[in-house]
Amino acid sequence: QVQLMESGGGSVQAGGSLRLSCAASGTFFTINVMGWYRQAPGKQRELVATITSRGNRNYADSVKGRSTISRDNAKNTVYLQMNSLKAEDSAIYYCHVDYLNSDWRPRDYWGPGTQVTVSS
Repeated sequence: QVQLMESGGGSVQAGGSLRLSCAASGTFFTINVMGWYRQAPGKQRELVATITSRGNRNYADSVKGRSTISRDNAKNTVYLQMNSLKAEDSAIYYCHVDYLNSDWRPRDYWGPGTQVTVSS
């Protein structure tokens, strides 16, 4: 079973930057994909960015060029650097991982979420 601890959310003015972190802990074999999703009030949860264990990245068009996802495999931690933030980036940001449990079964897990608020 994996646990996720997110940090780095907060309030920032438009044009500012934030760096989100998500550290995975617990008992598991390996983490394959780590990523960030977000959900604004009244909207569905949407992909922000993902990164595989080999470093392959995928970004939503809405954040491409403004955000960078990275991970430290030794620390089982994923980061999301967000720059040039806009009011429409305001949402709860959720960390998500796809991993192999200690029984070699593929599983996934969501973090509790961290609030990002961008004021214009």
